[in-house]
Amino acid sequence: MFKPEHKFTGSDVVTLSRESVYSGFLKVDRVKLKHRMFNGDWSPPIRREVLVRERAVGVLLFDPKREEIVLVRQFRVGVMDDSQGAWIFEIVAGMVGEKEQFADVAIRETEEESGCKVLKLIEICEYYNSPGITNEKVILYCGLIDTTNAGGIHGLKEEHEDIASIALPYSDALYRLKSGSINNPMSIIALQWLMLNKSAIKNHKI
Repeated sequence: MFKPEHKFTGSDVVTLSRESVYSGFLKVDRVKLKHRMFNGDWSPPIRREVLVRERAVGVLLFDPKREEIVLVRQFRVGVMDDSQGAWIFEIVAGMVGEKEQFADVAIRETEEESGCKVLKLIEICEYYNSPGITNEKVILYCGLIDTTNAGGIHGLKEEHEDIASIALPYSDALYRLKSGSINNPMSIIALQWLMLNKSAIKNHKI
């Protein structure tokens, strides 16, 4: 009998088969597996579909002098049926390509999506986006910027991007967070981190 805090390892999962069942804008694998259970036994064979994703990077853009945050908006098909609309407020984000460094992607995506230049990059955390259905892992950063000339329409035409970047007062961003108009996990986690660490950033202690 394992205790609830038992540390499982890769040897506690056996992949019986794995096949690609779809490859388009998204990639999906079908997996047959068995795994250890808390009573020490093996589970019966289980079939699951996994959304296969590369690593992702998110960047919360913050100007500590002006106390402004830059958020971006673009069409998101996953929320097209939401009553608030499909153009939600988010932080800058992008996928990490093969052999790319996370920090390099954070800087590149910031320039492509917001037109801003990162002056300093601070790592926030790493987390799995939705481990019940996908292997996507996100690394979050806070990018310190100068928002003097921030804003405008950005994105790569070849990737069909139509992205508006908007500079907001810190207090406005927090209001949107608390009211629920900022409703995606990447942005929520990053803004809550900033709430805890803003003073340290402004005092150059982080």
